[in-house]
Amino acid sequence: MDNTTLKYFKTQLPGLAGGYSLDVPDCEIKLNQNENAWDWPATLKQEVFERVRDLPWNRYPPFQPDAFVAKVASHIGADAEQVLVGNGSNELLYAIFVSTLERGRKVVIPQPTFTVYKLLANLLGADIAVEGLDEELQFDAEALETASQDASVVVLATPNNPTGSVIDPTDLEHLVNTSGALWVIDEAYFEFHGETAIELTRNCRNLVVLRTFSKALATAGLRFGCMVAHPEARPIFSAAKLPYNLNIFTMAAVETAIDNAVTLKSRVDEIKRERERVARRLREYKGCKVYPSRANFILFETNRDPRELWKAMVSRGVLVRDVSNYPRLAKALRVSIGRPEENDAFLKALEYAITVVA
Repeated sequence: MDNTTLKYFKTQLPGLAGGYSLDVPDCEIKLNQNENAWDWPATLKQEVFERVRDLPWNRYPPFQPDAFVAKVASHIGADAEQVLVGNGSNELLYAIFVSTLERGRKVVIPQPTFTVYKLLANLLGADIAVEGLDEELQFDAEALETASQDASVVVLATPNNPTGSVIDPTDLEHLVNTSGALWVIDEAYFEFHGETAIELTRNCRNLVVLRTFSKALATAGLRFGCMVAHPEARPIFSAAKLPYNLNIFTMAAVETAIDNAVTLKSRVDEIKRERERVARRLREYKGCKVYPSRANFILFETNRDPRELWKAMVSRGVLVRDVSNYPRLAKALRVSIGRPEENDAFLKALEYAITVVA
């Protein structure tokens, strides 16, 4: 990039050109993005259409959708004055980072984890520390405590993506209460784990919890997330959020999802059972290491070249995630848990790949 003609960019931007990327060949079995394998029933989709049909499409959505926010807050167990809603939890993560990070400020992002955290921190010029996961890729509370002492922000996904590990709630409470940093807890996979830090946000001004409807509630294509903060902190974060960031279709779909949460979450237990079944089968393969997961995916390593395994599975119509370019994961792949027949297809494809890849 010619900085003499594109000098208006921040100095760190040229090295980040392209941003978040993903290799997505067309495959019949898609197990690479931790999506819910079950789509909405047609009757619920029709309910969304009917909710939107009679709304004025020529008008902006409500400037302050108070009733909508209250409904979301009630669903996740928070107070309405704590909640901000966004076009996916990534938008809210961006608002948090814009509110807190700049050059000279340190953010702790244990590696490996969701790559968007580091991408955004680099975009803002922050100093990044990567401590916080031990040799088995489990959260290390002592290392996090040390790293957080001079940090402005600490970001933890729990369950963590792509490792599936979770932080102990007692450790988290201690860390938040003894640190001056802002702790951002991404609970994208909460429903597959069941433990949340939302209750701590009522009293802790230095804690924010992110949630998404993309996973358990199967709304990845609709892009909706929310954040929960202390009532005194929420209005400050709100200043970094763009107005009218949710369209009427997404809000109607979210209201429908909440009203039908029991139906949409009915597959969660099946996904968890399938997760354990797939993990057991993977452990039967010689040279395969399986990391324990509390999410809807599994991280595993083999003694074969992961990229070649990925290619061999793609040739069989099965797409998983090659995470071998992540820090500390040179031998790893990640597979989302799908329907039983999809999981069987993955296991067969992997068995084939292991036989053809030296």
